[in-house]
Amino acid sequence: MNDITPPTIWTPDGETPVETSGPPSEEALIEAIATVYDPEIPVNIYELGLIYTIEIADDGAVKVEMSLTAPACPSAQELPVQVQQAVLTVPGVTSCNVETVWEPPWDPSRMTEEARLQLNMF
Repeated sequence: MNDITPPTIWTPDGETPVETSGPPSEEALIEAIATVYDPEIPVNIYELGLIYTIEIADDGAVKVEMSLTAPACPSAQELPVQVQQAVLTVPGVTSCNVETVWEPPWDPSRMTEEARLQLNMF
């Protein structure tokens, strides 16, 4: 997936980039990613354990490695784009690259306890 610059803010003087003070925090990125849900599962993708890596560069560039519950997931095209869009809303993010990875393969053990309880998978 390509790097995309975050949106600008419109002001009466024209569009200006979002002002930030340094790179975003991992917590802020996780919070944004947790707004993305697999449409077939009522749990966010972070709680499902689909996010493998979040790398934050000093310049605010973010790289996310994620997986899907299965290679034939019907949302395989949409979920990475939704993650990228969510990350780009975080102040301090200058760009975001989301890569779908298959190693290690996802399995239910990657889910948080809360997600397992929510899905009755204990």
